[in-house]
Amino acid sequence: MFRTVRRPGARSGSQCELELQDRCQGRRRSPTRMMRRLHLALFIALIASASPVVYGIAPGSVSGVVRDSAGVPQIGVVVQLLNPDLGVLVSVYTDAKGRFSMPFIAPGRYAVKAMGTSFLPSLRENVRVRTSTVVNLTLNTLYEVMQWLPTQPRAANTPKDDWTWTLRSAANRPLLRWLEDGPLVVVSDRSGARPKLKARLMATGREGTFGESGERLTATVQNTPSNSRALLASVDFDPGSDAGMESMLGFSQDLGFAGAVQSVAAVSIHPEIEGPGGGGVDEAAIRSWETMNLGDEFEIEAGSEQVVARSGQDSPNTVVAALPFGSVGWRYGDSTVRYRMTTLMPALSDGDDTDASTWLPALAVRDGELAITRGLHQEIGWERSTDASGMTFVVYEDRIENPVIEAAAGTGSGNFASGGNGVLLDPVSGLLHATGPNFSSAGMMATLDRRLPGGNHVRVSYANGGALVMPATSHAASLAQVLGGVRSRRAQMYSLSLSGTLDGTGTRWRASYRWQPADTVTQVAPFAVDSVEPYFNLHLRQPILLHRGEGPGGIEALLDVRNLLAEGYRPFLLNDGSLLLFAQDQRSIGGGLAFTF
Repeated sequence: MFRTVRRPGARSGSQCELELQDRCQGRRRSPTRMMRRLHLALFIALIASASPVVYGIAPGSVSGVVRDSAGVPQIGVVVQLLNPDLGVLVSVYTDAKGRFSMPFIAPGRYAVKAMGTSFLPSLRENVRVRTSTVVNLTLNTLYEVMQWLPTQPRAANTPKDDWTWTLRSAANRPLLRWLEDGPLVVVSDRSGARPKLKARLMATGREGTFGESGERLTATVQNTPSNSRALLASVDFDPGSDAGMESMLGFSQDLGFAGAVQSVAAVSIHPEIEGPGGGGVDEAAIRSWETMNLGDEFEIEAGSEQVVARSGQDSPNTVVAALPFGSVGWRYGDSTVRYRMTTLMPALSDGDDTDASTWLPALAVRDGELAITRGLHQEIGWERSTDASGMTFVVYEDRIENPVIEAAAGTGSGNFASGGNGVLLDPVSGLLHATGPNFSSAGMMATLDRRLPGGNHVRVSYANGGALVMPATSHAASLAQVLGGVRSRRAQMYSLSLSGTLDGTGTRWRASYRWQPADTVTQVAPFAVDSVEPYFNLHLRQPILLHRGEGPGGIEALLDVRNLLAEGYRPFLLNDGSLLLFAQDQRSIGGGLAFTF
């Protein structure tokens, strides 16, 4: 049964209130029960109306357009909305006009990242979403990013980054960042200031290195990549004398996706070194090479180095050589299969491309004439590289000509001059270079490297192959007899390298240890790329004064110690009573100050 109740003030009889009778019990509900249900309904309505206040305003949205540096919209680009901890919340694709949209986004702060084929990912930080938020992103290629690399150190009062690795511009703002367990991303859509010319002057002292002992000055001028070109020049000399000058000039032209062309000219003049033609050894080299990319799959490198060396200013003892090299690589995903051929014996250095000796092959003496250390190296390798780690496995075959064996001369070192002993002698350091027999070898090398937390890096290597050994003798012998006992033997090599930067102090350090059998006097796998020096080595660079204004000025203290524990020495007593200490690498200590302005 229904009863119609007229509301006071109602406009007509079309509005009414219905009261339902309880048919099951055949009686009306009590007024108390009805009031309880009415209060419940009002409470639910109150909660529903108050929910926007409790949980915030209505959901927002994020939309925008993704373009390349030329302003062309990019289709099919992946756009992600990230939490502040870089967790992915939403992932969408851009349409034919480069547009994307992410509806129903709760208000808050986010990051937006765009990723497209052949582009570096672009990241926009601290995006505040309220209602309708527009975020337009620009994708850059690696070639374009190379136009605005940083040219000055960070100021000491710059806030510390909470990222694993950051690349900064000349204006000291972030350009590239390496996400923790993530990709390299561009964090700026603008090109920024152009790089400036940078000059660097180093005053160092060195003990125990062939041809580089005593006080030295190195002046370096570097034009960091700008408009796809790079210029690098340096001169190294001994102040107050005419001895020991080295210089180099390098130039590179980036061709974008097509590749790059590079040329380096290096000159070494050492009038103090005594050779078969009398006093003085001069060497000059011009190296040119080109890198070509054939799509995303193939990379080809081809080049050659022309070398001329002379012993003695008026001596006809001159040697000329052309040393070709090249490689072909096939990339698939994170892996690359590569074939490499070279006739250049790489110099052991700390990786400083401004050092002229890095670009010059070693010299030796054979049959009374100057000779260049060279060989034929062929390898087939597989390598895999990700943002956090990398591994390499290589099998190789070598044929080495005129290998250099270095020794420290003790008493009577003057007897080893060019008078028929067949060595190059540096009377300042007391070191000499002798020549071992030509030999061939084959072997393998495996390398594993890993990026560690805090910006540190570890690398482990193993190799086996041929090396020259010097059996010990129990009696005095002539230098010719000692060198006549040198022979090749299969040996193994283990190496460990650690590097990083100390938080707070900015100290950059690198420590490495390379072990081989004690009787080996040349290295296993001498053509390996980026191999470390034998035994325990330590390299430190400590900023002691950073420029706080505009420009790249600063002062650094340098320390470079090689074969710190003096391991691997092979002593031999000669007939004249002098002592020679042969080793893969002699212990040397260098240090000084570097001024950048």
